[in-house]
Amino acid sequence: MSQWLDEHRDLLGLVTRDLRRHGLRETGRQGLPAEAVLRCALLKQHRQLSYQELAFHLEDSASFRAFARLPWGWSPKKSVLHKTISPIRAQTFEEINRVLLASAKREKLENGKVVRVDSTVTAALIHEPSDSSLLWDAVRVMVRLLQQGDALGSIIPWHDHRRAAKKRARAIEYTRGRPKRVKHYRALLKITRTTLS
Repeated sequence: MSQWLDEHRDLLGLVTRDLRRHGLRETGRQGLPAEAVLRCALLKQHRQLSYQELAFHLEDSASFRAFARLPWGWSPKKSVLHKTISPIRAQTFEEINRVLLASAKREKLENGKVVRVDSTVTAALIHEPSDSSLLWDAVRVMVRLLQQGDALGSIIPWHDHRRAAKKRARAIEYTRGRPKRVKHYRALLKITRTTLS
């Protein structure tokens, strides 16, 4: 990876442009060189590290320090790493990726036709989409659309079944045992079909 970066020194210009855009000046206290910033950013992305973990590894690991090409005796803190790496825009990383892919195609290592993604499941602030909650949501949305139609002057007769649908959905949620839930599901399906029709 280090050798590839040495062969593509033009990528440093992209990083330097982002650092200048973010307001970091070339005068004043000496900061991290653009090459070190790029290499630290790639280490962070490749190893999926936080800024704190990156700072620890750069201080602890000789191979990390050698790859990052940090000036002798420098151990950047997490705040410095955050201040210098975060200005690198997504477009810059995309351009780096394009150059990498073009290089891999030339050397016949990768054709770039297959995308590998991380599909790790993470917790989210949404409820589990159960059948009963989806049916209840369907009734709720259909009633909202019918109300909007009434506001536009629709003359279609309809009844609001939201309360009944919500009551059945709650009963399904709190009823234990499949046989007991079946009658509530049948009632909820009937309400949903009635609202749909």
